[in-house]
Amino acid sequence: MVRLSDAPAAGTSPAVEPPEIFDRQLRRRRRDRAAPDFAQYSFVRDAIVEALLDRLDLVKRSFAHALDLGTADGSLTRALEARGVRVTAIDAGARFAGDGVQGDEDRLPFPPESFDLIVSAGVLDSVNDLPGALTLIRRALRPDGLFLAAFTGAGTLSTLRGVLREAEADRPAARIHPQIDVRSAGDLLVRAGFALPVADVDSLTVRYGALGRLLGDLRGMAATNLLIGRTPLRRDTLARAATLFADRADPDGRTAERFEIVFLTGWAPAPSQPQPARRGSATASLTEALKRAGGSEAE
Repeated sequence: MVRLSDAPAAGTSPAVEPPEIFDRQLRRRRRDRAAPDFAQYSFVRDAIVEALLDRLDLVKRSFAHALDLGTADGSLTRALEARGVRVTAIDAGARFAGDGVQGDEDRLPFPPESFDLIVSAGVLDSVNDLPGALTLIRRALRPDGLFLAAFTGAGTLSTLRGVLREAEADRPAARIHPQIDVRSAGDLLVRAGFALPVADVDSLTVRYGALGRLLGDLRGMAATNLLIGRTPLRRDTLARAATLFADRADPDGRTAERFEIVFLTGWAPAPSQPQPARRGSATASLTEALKRAGGSEAE
């Protein structure tokens, strides 16, 4: 395994780095803690991996060398290798990284144009500098290389957020990570310089018999609070939250929790890609096109 230091990526300056909101060392420890039993709690990532592979199967071209960014249990790496793709794996956790590279997504060590495919399943929601990470990803792609990623976004854990806020009504603390909505995710792709950017969202609903089971799942998937300056959850607060969670249950005694999964698709720019028409170069009007399609002008 190759380990990277905490130094910024090449070409960056500590003076201009954005403020850190996630504890990098804690993130590594939590991923290492989750690694041995991850298969018992990987259902969100499993759904993400399956969806990413389905989308990749729609791309009518082959790839030679891929980067699996946030490799976790290696399931995505193995699926790509079964398709004949050579894969380099990187993860913030040493145990997940295995024989690959241990490092952070916003401090990638790879030179420009190293890969023709970069995939990432379920980790970009806890990266300190996501705009910087996306820029490094785009630079690491060869021209016309593909980036496919998914992570949990805005609306995720809305039930948990609600009960914790109500349980701590007198002095609520930040316990759920800041979340990115699909519109902002698309804007970030554009800002990073991707061509043909697409962002969309899908939902996964899981129903729980008790708050403790939800918290156990989050711990097992390394998805608990990584915010710098976090405060411990008091026992009386946790007890109130558990009661509030149970109060929201359906008639069968189970409470629904949502995971909103944001998908990103982008290409490294290349001359062969379709280009947007020059502004003002249209030769036919939308009104005429609608008429030919059987539409009519509004009166």
